[in-house]
Amino acid sequence: MKAQKKYEYRPDYAVPPGQTLREVMESLEMTQKEFAIRTGLTVQSLNRIFKGEQPISYESANRFELATGTPASFWNNLEAQYQEQKAKVEEARRLEKDLEWLKTIPVKELQDRGILSGTENKLALLREALAFYGVGSVDAWREIWEKPAIAARRSQCFESQPGSASAWIRQGEIQAHEKACKPFDRVSFLKALKKIRSLTKESPEKFEPAMRKLCAGAGVAVSLVREMKKVPWNGATKWITPQKAMILLSLRGKGEDKFWFSFFHEAGHVLNDSKKDLLINDGSKDDRREVRANEFASDFLIPAGYDGHIRAVRSREEILGLARDLDIAPGIVAGRFQFLTGQWDHYRDLIRTLKWK
Repeated sequence: MKAQKKYEYRPDYAVPPGQTLREVMESLEMTQKEFAIRTGLTVQSLNRIFKGEQPISYESANRFELATGTPASFWNNLEAQYQEQKAKVEEARRLEKDLEWLKTIPVKELQDRGILSGTENKLALLREALAFYGVGSVDAWREIWEKPAIAARRSQCFESQPGSASAWIRQGEIQAHEKACKPFDRVSFLKALKKIRSLTKESPEKFEPAMRKLCAGAGVAVSLVREMKKVPWNGATKWITPQKAMILLSLRGKGEDKFWFSFFHEAGHVLNDSKKDLLINDGSKDDRREVRANEFASDFLIPAGYDGHIRAVRSREEILGLARDLDIAPGIVAGRFQFLTGQWDHYRDLIRTLKWK
């Protein structure tokens, strides 16, 4: 038998503790006037407490304990629970007007990834989505993700699909926050990149944890997030703190040559561009920073002086020989050949396909 998923019960009302207080008073056969005299409160104050218009203070709770025999802790807890539930009810009313926002973010994809639950309660789902983004309201989300400073950062995807775009970036941010890193050090990062370049020859099972560790030791968190629908990006760079950068990568294209080019492209942003910008690798060439990052990745992987040799390649063995000379994965050399010659069907078997676990 398949177990049915249970959802948390969320009442849409709050019961003031004054109702319980009135019941206790009546069970003791006291009139409101007598109870006021015994507790030293006015009849008007008791009325407001009964209606939930006036909170039960610690002082009043102590007086209620003496007058009724019911511990002050009971009244204090009852008041705290009431205020908490009252806040939740008020929050639900505030959030109801924002339910339409759920249609603008990739709820189904986030549910499939286990980030959001499958609850049918729209308000509960809205709260989950806001918690995923780390914001308290939809207005706060818009301030962070839709303001012009973000949307203008070269990618039309932020303008046309801000929900999907922000969801991919946010998943990367969460991974990056969870990754312990040393403070960023430029020299250490350059040394790490040289070691990572040699790791391109290894299998994903070996190079993935090693590259993450090397980058973390230099102040860079590497986040790997499966690409999302309507977000045609290879990678992105963002500084999580002034001393911690995030390199976010997908497996778009799935070829190892594209993956490694994207990684070193983002590394170029970390080294050469402002810490204030969210930089997105969407293939655009109308931004000097993107062009510079492309040049950095290209030259770091295979210095431009080898391009003539690569263009002249006529056999599989020559690709393998150049890869040995360069101490780099053959698939990267094959990818450079395809890029330089436009012969995209040549040496495809040398380019390994990367897959998500």
